[in-house]
Amino acid sequence: MIVEFPSGRDSIRGAFYGPEHARPVPGVVVIPDVRGLYEQYHDVAKRLAAAGYAALALDLYTRGDQPDISGPESIFKFMRELPDERVLADIQAGIDFLHASEKVSERVGLTGFCMGGKYAFLAASSCAGISATIAWYGMLRSDAIDEQSPEHPLDALRRLSCPLLGLFGEDDQFIPMTDVEQLKALRAAHEIEVVSYPGAGHAFANDARPEAYRAEASEDAWRRALAFFERHLQA
Repeated sequence: MIVEFPSGRDSIRGAFYGPEHARPVPGVVVIPDVRGLYEQYHDVAKRLAAAGYAALALDLYTRGDQPDISGPESIFKFMRELPDERVLADIQAGIDFLHASEKVSERVGLTGFCMGGKYAFLAASSCAGISATIAWYGMLRSDAIDEQSPEHPLDALRRLSCPLLGLFGEDDQFIPMTDVEQLKALRAAHEIEVVSYPGAGHAFANDARPEAYRAEASEDAWRRALAFFERHLQA
């Protein structure tokens, strides 16, 4: 079901899926990759609904933004120009929408993939009302620190406000393992779990991209992700 809800002076859309029974369940906001809300993230939300969650997959391009995905250069240019402040306001709006829904119980989690993983890191450090966050191959450093991207996710995570699970491929061409090691170093002060998969690269859980998909890593990551949400959202 497509829903629309306010975000600042605008409104944005999302795809909302929940279990068939009527009793309230925990909610999860899903942040798609740079390609936006395509079928892959409807499927992610449906998978979470089947596991007992009310899932809201955000359409961050409701206002008309559309990335040129013809190559890495154009993709990264789009990401550099996307204002973090606006995206985080939209994520907060999605969190608030779930908290206000009669179909959602007390706790709301967050999960994001690729660009959405980056914003999952940032939201877990700045948005209110999140009980747990899972980031799938989210970039830990921005290309440049400027008005649009004022803070690296790694720096923001020093203010982490909820338990975090980070899922990475060891062969990711966009996320150096040195960044992942720095994320691990934050475990001394925060509740952070980090899993990295040998032989897996970026987007290893995206079965719509056969060149990137790694079934064994994806299945293990989903098992860990659902167990993580069960511990922190269902308890």
